[in-house]
Amino acid sequence: MLASPKTSATSAAAGASAKDSLRKQSFWLLTAKLVGFAFSFCVPLVVVRYLSQDEVGHYRAAFLVIANAIVVLPLGVSMSAYYFLARETEERRSACILNILAFNFVVGGLAALFFFLFPQAVGNIFHSSEITRLAPMIGIVIWIWIFSSFLETVAIANQEARVATIFIISAQFTKALFMCSAAFIFATVESFLYAAIVQGAIQTALLAWYLASRFPGFWRKFDLGFLREQLVYAVPFGLAGTLWLAQTEIHSWFAGHRFSPADFAVYAYGCFEIPLIAMLAESVTAVLIPRMNALHGDNDRDEMVRLKARAMQKLSLVYFPVYVFLLITANTFITTLFTQKYAASASVFVVNITLLPFSILITDPIVRSYKELGRVFLFTRFFIVAALVSCLYFMLDEISMTGMIGLAVGAVIIDKLIAEAMVIRKLHLGVKDIHLLANVGKTAFASILAGIATYLAYTSFHASLFAASEGFLSNTAGIGKESIVNFVSGAVVLAASAFVFAPIYLVCANFLGLIEDDEKNTFRRIATKFLSVGDRVTEEASTTAL
Repeated sequence: MLASPKTSATSAAAGASAKDSLRKQSFWLLTAKLVGFAFSFCVPLVVVRYLSQDEVGHYRAAFLVIANAIVVLPLGVSMSAYYFLARETEERRSACILNILAFNFVVGGLAALFFFLFPQAVGNIFHSSEITRLAPMIGIVIWIWIFSSFLETVAIANQEARVATIFIISAQFTKALFMCSAAFIFATVESFLYAAIVQGAIQTALLAWYLASRFPGFWRKFDLGFLREQLVYAVPFGLAGTLWLAQTEIHSWFAGHRFSPADFAVYAYGCFEIPLIAMLAESVTAVLIPRMNALHGDNDRDEMVRLKARAMQKLSLVYFPVYVFLLITANTFITTLFTQKYAASASVFVVNITLLPFSILITDPIVRSYKELGRVFLFTRFFIVAALVSCLYFMLDEISMTGMIGLAVGAVIIDKLIAEAMVIRKLHLGVKDIHLLANVGKTAFASILAGIATYLAYTSFHASLFAASEGFLSNTAGIGKESIVNFVSGAVVLAASAFVFAPIYLVCANFLGLIEDDEKNTFRRIATKFLSVGDRVTEEASTTAL
């Protein structure tokens, strides 16, 4: 039976409304991540300037334990809210919330108890009596952060993107405020842990208020049978996430065991990742997952291939030039952010950013569309992690910092290439499809051309420009603080290098047809707005002067 025009129109309107709603939610969450990044980015810059290198090593070790624990220990149970809140009745929704809270509370409490009873367990890993002393406090932070971190998740799962945005931004702001205050006033690792506890307590109070307002009486709805159902759903995803975390983070644990606290600090900042770059890949993947699922359901292989190629092209437009630029300016980039004490981090950083070009490989949305690929890939990842751990263990006494990060990067690249091979086979890709990647090759060519020009300019002027900027700030501007002078001077060198790289890359990209008309129009609209604002400011200034 055919649907009536009215019904079809209603369905279309509902679909458009849902799509708009999804766009708005994505916009709010991306905004929250960007603003949150701006706040959180301040913390490492302050830490390296107020703590000794040994203390920075202890700080990095303590928060490595905390960050990994709050991801692994909940086993993905908090994430089950995304699935069940959208499908269950009001009573079961309340039970879902209380089950998650109870599970997180117990798991976090057991972790805190372990660190209290066996503080030497984590201290021995890092060969640090300081970490042993701080272990009970680390356990408390883990407990309260596991419990309070549900705030962001439940707001998103409840489809309140604006509220989640406020929560994310507020949390990142207060976290940065407390952490930077701890550095300014006390400059000890212990003070950072106290700051983290205060942050967690405030977030817990906010979580209690939000849940009481959105799920009245939820504390009376515990359902053990439903909890088992949530565990069955969540644990496989939690285990997969644990394997991924092991693959990407286990090398840091070996580094903490192998190197002194000061050297571990150097290694940790060499592994520095650029969050904005990661956000781009996450955003593309999030958009493609439902789209690829729909296309797989329609058996539209050609459109899946086209979307994959287009996404790779869009990512390469950012990842390739960023990789080339950072490869050239790595030493200045690291010393500007983290001071000259961490110059040795640059060699680790150069190896670490090798992952950027491989980040254009779009596999996760397609692997998720084929259940059989997901199972095979889970076993594959297990063997990759096992091989990585074996190599790190048997080579630990001889391995250097660059060797260790090289093994870690190699494991991730192998993971990506295996996933890509699985996707190629499943989608029956072959030589006939290579033309779809023509623009990716053009992007690489444009990046290399801009890189050659930038390398020649950078090697010829970066030392003299840094010295000139340093002299101006010290002698003419009267700025005596060395850390400020070095930061600004390094930023000037990076800006000058970018002024060489960016125009050449953009001109080449435009000449090769990589920049589309709608992207040009968007840029023109933004430029027009900025110019109109500038004209108004100039006009108002002239009027005031008269």
